[in-house]
Amino acid sequence: MKQFNELEQNVIEWGAEKGILTKATPLAQCNKTKEEFHELEEAVNAQNSGFITFINSKGNKVNTKDEIIDAIGDITVTLILQCELQGIKFTECLESAYNVISKRTGKMINGQFVKDK
Repeated sequence: MKQFNELEQNVIEWGAEKGILTKATPLAQCNKTKEEFHELEEAVNAQNSGFITFINSKGNKVNTKDEIIDAIGDITVTLILQCELQGIKFTECLESAYNVISKRTGKMINGQFVKDK
């Protein structure tokens, strides 16, 4: 399996080759992330309902787990490209978030972590 840094660089090069990094706007890239998130949400809802396969919003019969993997991957790609458009590194964002959540306290409520105020 490739290392994250190599994959990140591959995504950036792909984005440059496709013209995304020269023609996309941060807002358009944000909208692409939302589109990919919707696909993840569909797949997780199908999984939650116990479906091994489902018909996605594009009308295709898909394997639920494969669709979750694809959606998470696509979301990550859109976020890496957003970072490149913003002139920041994806790992910088991840480290910043981790530094905040590592100190956070809270509890699980209905299957979701709810942070203390």
